[in-house]
Amino acid sequence: MNIKVYSTPGCSWCRVLKNFLTEHKIEFTEIDVSDPIKAQEMIDKTGQMGVPVTEIGNELVIGFDKARLMELLKISE
Repeated sequence: MNIKVYSTPGCSWCRVLKNFLTEHKIEFTEIDVSDPIKAQEMIDKTGQMGVPVTEIGNELVIGFDKARLMELLKISE
C-alpha cells in the first residue's frame, strides 16, 4: 500500500501522525510541504492548506483522524 504523509518540520500533529504510523510498523513516504511545489501538490489534491494530510491509496485523511486511519490501515487496538 502506498502511503504519503504531507507535513512540515514544525507541525506537532504531523509528529503525532508519523509516530503513530511508525509504532504500527506502517511504512510511509514523507512529503515536506515547506517546499512550495510540494505544498501546491497537496493543495491541488485536497483543497487544504493545513497539515498533516495522509494519502492512503486513493483515500485522503485530513489532520490526525486516528479512527479513520485505523479503519483504512486495518489496525485494531
